[in-house]
Amino acid sequence: MAAPVIELDALTRRFGDLVAVDSIDLRVEPGQFFGFLGPNGAGKSTTIKMVTGLLAPTSGRIRILGTDLVADPVAVKRQIGVVPEGLALYGRLTGAEFLNFAGRLYGLDRETTARRASELLEFMRLADRPDTLITDYSHGMQKKLAMAAAVIHGPRILFLDEPFEGVDAIAAGTLKAMLQRMIANGATIFLTSHVLEIVERLCSHVAIIDHGKLVAQGSLDELRAGQQRNLEQIFLSVVGGPPETAGELSWLG
Repeated sequence: MAAPVIELDALTRRFGDLVAVDSIDLRVEPGQFFGFLGPNGAGKSTTIKMVTGLLAPTSGRIRILGTDLVADPVAVKRQIGVVPEGLALYGRLTGAEFLNFAGRLYGLDRETTARRASELLEFMRLADRPDTLITDYSHGMQKKLAMAAAVIHGPRILFLDEPFEGVDAIAAGTLKAMLQRMIANGATIFLTSHVLEIVERLCSHVAIIDHGKLVAQGSLDELRAGQQRNLEQIFLSVVGGPPETAGELSWLG
């Protein structure tokens, strides 16, 4: 069996008295489309920020592609792509300028960067507005551009924090097609999303976090445990459904 590409051991993050991520252990194998799920405030974004080097852990160990992230963060970041919760784009650049900047930042030569930027803009259906500044892009266009910048160097692992939030069906279809192509070519994808239907359609394996603790993980078949349950039913059985009083508003009758 191949070595895991993501290894988390007793990973913990505290903010004062709040334990946002509580000693989680996790393994992701090469080539998996891995869904990382949980309710709002469960610790998903905090975990992905730590795993991508955007936030230091309080304790625990992170190994990405066999390399300790804390000991050699640059070596790890050369091999991964990240679309964070906040897109962090440079609004006064055009899409082409931003992709060329991203490619050069990852160490690609000018010719390779220009060629890949052009291909990505065509694929993402952004090439017809070459002089438009990013600040004038719609939210969906910005999401597609952020995805393009994250993959321009051909990362071995792609981390996505809510990539389909606020995008229309056409943009979502474009992003899904690219992700499935990456998986087919041997990449690993680590995805957080609240849209369980998308996760169920795309992901082979999932983990569920609640109140900072991992409460379930495995393949979808393992989590179904022989029962005819969809991912939403599995999720609610693990984290708990809404209280019985939910939805009882006196003025609504």
